[in-house]
Amino acid sequence: MLKAVIVVLMLAVVVSLFSGLFFLIKDGGKTNRVVNSLAVRVTLSILLLAVILIALWQGSLTLNPTP
Repeated sequence: MLKAVIVVLMLAVVVSLFSGLFFLIKDGGKTNRVVNSLAVRVTLSILLLAVILIALWQGSLTLNPTP
């Protein structure tokens, strides 16, 4: 379940990235939609980082110590 949440958040960040690109091309940077897309992307990235750090702290997600 945890890995599914991480994948969904990653996909949401990528979708937000491409929506910002679309708004930049379509609007030419004249509206606030690009800024809103950036704010959503930053928020999703912070949430993703928080989920990963909490999962590592709780032991639900482990690092691979072998090369």
